Amino acid sequence: MGKFDGLLLVSDFDDTLYDSHHRVPPRNLAAINYWLREGGRFTVATGRAYTTFAPYFHLAPINAPVVLSNGSAIYDFHKQIMLVETQLDPRAPQDFQALMDAIPSLGMEAYHGEDIYVFRPNHVTYGHMAKVGTEYTVCPIPDMPTPWNKIIVQQEYDQLLMARAWLEEHCPERYEAIFSNRYYLEITRRGCNKGGMVQRLIDMLGVERDNLYCVGDNQNDIPMMALSAIPFAPANCAQEVKDWGAKLLCHCDEGVIGDIVETLDRTY
Repeated sequence: MGKFDGLLLVSDFDDTLYDSHHRVPPRNLAAINYWLREGGRFTVATGRAYTTFAPYFHLAPINAPVVLSNGSAIYDFHKQIMLVETQLDPRAPQDFQALMDAIPSLGMEAYHGEDIYVFRPNHVTYGHMAKVGTEYTVCPIPDMPTPWNKIIVQQEYDQLLMARAWLEEHCPERYEAIFSNRYYLEITRRGCNKGGMVQRLIDMLGVERDNLYCVGDNQNDIPMMALSAIPFAPANCAQEVKDWGAKLLCHCDEGVIGDIVETLDRTY
C-alpha cells in the first residue's frame, strides 16, 4: 500500500507537463515516478489528437488512459484501444465552410480518425504542424473525409473571438469552442471538453472526485480543473486561468508536477 493509492493526477501536456524547451523536465519525471511508486495513477488530458500525441506518449510514465482531442476521446495506449470517441455534428463541413467564407483570414485543421486535413493554412497552421511534426493534407473542405473528431481554427486572438461569436450565432448548441492558447480555437462536439471526459475517465477507473487532482495552463483546462480537489496551474498559465482561481505553482520549465507531488506528499 502506498500513500497515493486511489489518487489520480491528470496533467495537461503542452506548457504544463511538456515545457517551452520541448521536453518533460527531469523534475517532473522524478516526481511522477515517486507518485507511481506510492500507488498513484498519472495521465494526460491534452488538446492533441491521437496522431499528434502518440509520438510523445513515451516521454512520461503514464499508467492510465489518456484524454485526447480536448475531450473528444479517451485512448488506452497500453492496450492500444480507443475507449471513447466522439464526432462533430454531420453539418460541420457546411458550417465551417460558411465560417471560413465569413472570416477569410482564418485557417483550420480538421481531424478525421488519425488523419489531419488543412484548409487555407496560415502562419499559425504552419507553426503548429512544425511543432507536432506530423503529416497533413491541404485540400478544400468539401474534399475532406468525414466524420471529424475535432477542428482547430487558427489565427490571431481577435479573429478567433470573432469566429467563436459567429459559431454561437449561426450554429447554436452544436459545438464547444474553447481556447487552448491565443492562436488555437478548439472545436469539439457540444458537451465534449476535458472536464466531461475526465469525469468519464474517473467513472471508468472508480476514482472518487475527492481523489482527483488536475493541472493545466489554459482556458480549455478549466472544465477539468473544476473537478479537481485542488485545481493547480503553472505560473505561465493564461490570465483567464489565474482569474478563475487556480492554485498557482512554478513555471512549467521548472517542473510543475514536482510542485504538485511535493504538495500532496505533505497532505497524505
